[in-house]
Amino acid sequence: MSNQQSKATWIWYPDDYELWLHASVSVKRQFRGYICPPFWRLDTAYSNVSFRKTFELEKPERLTLSVQGMFVLHMDGSMTPTPYERTPVTSVLLPAGKHELTVKVYNDRMIPAVYAEGETIVSDGSWEVTCYDAKWVKAASSNLNDIAYPPADFRFAYQSLEPVSVTHIEGATLLDFGRETFGCVRFEGMAGKGKLRLYYGESLGEAMAGEEAETFDELEIAHDRPQLFVTPVTRAFRYIQLQADEGLSWEAVTHDYEYLPLERRGSFRCSDERINQIWDVSVYTLHLNTREFMYDGMKRDRWVWSGDAYQSFLMNNYVFFDQDVTKRTLIALRGKDPVQLHLNTIMDYTFYWFIAYYDYFMATGDLSFVEASYPKMLSLMDFCLNRRNGEGFMEGHPEDWVFIDWADMDNRGEVAAEQLLFCRSLETMAIVAKELGDLENGERFHRLATELRTRIFELFWDEDQGGLIHGRLDGQLNKRILKYPNMFALRLDYLNDDQKQLVRENVMLNASVQKIKTPYMRFYELEAMCEIGELDYVLREMRDYWGGMLDLGATTFWEEYDPALPIEEQYHMYGDKYRKSLCHAWGAAPIYLLGKYTLGIQPQAPGFSRYLVEPKLGDLDWIEGTVPTPDGEIKVFMNQTRLSVVTNRSGIGLLRFTSTGRPSVNEGELRLIGHGRYELELPNTDYRYEIMLCQENE
Repeated sequence: MSNQQSKATWIWYPDDYELWLHASVSVKRQFRGYICPPFWRLDTAYSNVSFRKTFELEKPERLTLSVQGMFVLHMDGSMTPTPYERTPVTSVLLPAGKHELTVKVYNDRMIPAVYAEGETIVSDGSWEVTCYDAKWVKAASSNLNDIAYPPADFRFAYQSLEPVSVTHIEGATLLDFGRETFGCVRFEGMAGKGKLRLYYGESLGEAMAGEEAETFDELEIAHDRPQLFVTPVTRAFRYIQLQADEGLSWEAVTHDYEYLPLERRGSFRCSDERINQIWDVSVYTLHLNTREFMYDGMKRDRWVWSGDAYQSFLMNNYVFFDQDVTKRTLIALRGKDPVQLHLNTIMDYTFYWFIAYYDYFMATGDLSFVEASYPKMLSLMDFCLNRRNGEGFMEGHPEDWVFIDWADMDNRGEVAAEQLLFCRSLETMAIVAKELGDLENGERFHRLATELRTRIFELFWDEDQGGLIHGRLDGQLNKRILKYPNMFALRLDYLNDDQKQLVRENVMLNASVQKIKTPYMRFYELEAMCEIGELDYVLREMRDYWGGMLDLGATTFWEEYDPALPIEEQYHMYGDKYRKSLCHAWGAAPIYLLGKYTLGIQPQAPGFSRYLVEPKLGDLDWIEGTVPTPDGEIKVFMNQTRLSVVTNRSGIGLLRFTSTGRPSVNEGELRLIGHGRYELELPNTDYRYEIMLCQENE
């Protein structure tokens, strides 16, 4: 045996943990007392699996064992069970020599899982598992290394919060916790018998609306003596209206804020305090929605939507860089084979799932996770390819939702934006196949992507209008110019320089083109504006748009915001007065925009083995911040006269910047690449490069 021993961890059938967890949390959404299950198939764990481990011991070894589910042990294929003491944590004596231990587990409520630890043998990826499909595969795990905390116990952190104000209004009590939060409510010294009603609100109006609020609890209390009472369901809220039957009393009300413990590795500060506040609120918004998975919103829906999650992955890379939640989310979204519908039933959301793997690989360099996902990537892509029309385009079927955005547009037929996302999905598959040595599929997907990209521009590019048109239905072109296909083409780098200039003038800066109202698509709109050099515009939009929500009292960013609406209509959505989510992950876009385009840091090769640093001040006097990577942070400071970059612990960087005068540098050789434009290689790791700007005229 090797002297090196991996750490014992809980193991399970691949993807079962994420699928079971996803099914468990997806039914926690409530609407006025009723559950709201999602309208797509929820896959879950196999209930009956078998684990095995082949070992060779020089002497007998006692193996400590904990199993989530009913189980039986067998040695060397014997039909006679190996006896064990039936306690939550038990043990079995393994004999010397070469043997095979089998652990058969059944659990129809939680994921079947095993934790085993001995002197030399531990539960890890060297174990195999089957769901009785005639295949044995490597067991999966996810850093759950404590025998006392099985996979059924997802671990959160908690913080006790007191309301910032308590107001008594017309027989009710109004609690204000100061900002959006999430968790249960604690009543210290609750006593008496009767009904306690809690009306939760992301806004004050919602909490005061009583049973018109999206979420409320009506609880029966029967305490003969004062004792602690905790509400049974976690809720999202800032305000709570309490109504209690006469005879009920309590000593104090507090709130257990429940959150995923995450390290804030990324940072951003600049000379504009409004931008700083927008970054801070964006981070808090994202953190609230980052839990078991990347959720869309905390009050509504608390579901895992692929389009929402894709943006959260990108934001996460610039602040927390927690890849465990990214992997859990990607696995949960995909589900099991066979594929019968698009992810979340939405065509574009299937494509975002594919594209997420490209961004994950570039950020992390983690090919092992991509390899584990590859079979399901292939089967999902086959599903898409089999749904193309006769000309090779993706077109919505009756059971499909072609979403794009909440906007006035006809998404029937061949929608240009969908074809662009599909094209990048094929390109992602080509890259992944090549990395994994699947050259045949790599060539096939590359050819399909190249052919599709050519057809997209032959059909949808309108030279006279200077942009990509919306689509085609029943052979008739819809020549309406919208921002969606054009900003996707910009972010995917599908336009040549002349086309970029035409799109810039005729689409992106054209006030007559339909405006985008959701932060969801503002993400891509402003990214596209950054790609064409309009950073000042983007900063102004942040101040006006995200700042506009702050001016209305937002403590987290919303699902949708229309500055033209009066305040009394701002919370309306989906035909209901308070349906709009006021804490929506896609509202946190400034994290990504400021990290990628203001600090200017992005990977150029997998895992930041090569990376670009291209900071831009825009209309700011100074900027500073950090961007996390797999091996440390990259730090940037810049003002009008000085630029400083601290490299991470691995990788080679390339710095690009503009200087009106001849700059100087403490290390390396500057290259002039254009009028006032310079490049500097950053080969030294964990090193501070200092550049002095504007020292002299050229």
